[in-house]
Amino acid sequence: MAVTILIPAPLRRFTEDRAAVQVEAKTVAEALAKLHELYPGIRERICEPDGRVRRFVSIFVNGKDIRSLQGVETPLADGDEVGIIPAMAGGR
Repeated sequence: MAVTILIPAPLRRFTEDRAAVQVEAKTVAEALAKLHELYPGIRERICEPDGRVRRFVSIFVNGKDIRSLQGVETPLADGDEVGIIPAMAGGR
């Protein structure tokens, strides 16, 4: 099942400046693992060592937060879009 992972600007330095990457995956966890295979180093920016999504990163499947679905075990279907949104901080 081909899914598209949307890469936010702060992480594109890991994906050769690609805004989107297609992978074959049945779950969000598998999609993240495939992304790491293609672009080593990006997974550490998204996930904790135990595989949980870092608390300052949100992942969406077709616009729905995976935290309200099945987390990284959320199933994916052909054509799904997986969006990665890191929290932004700054100011005073």
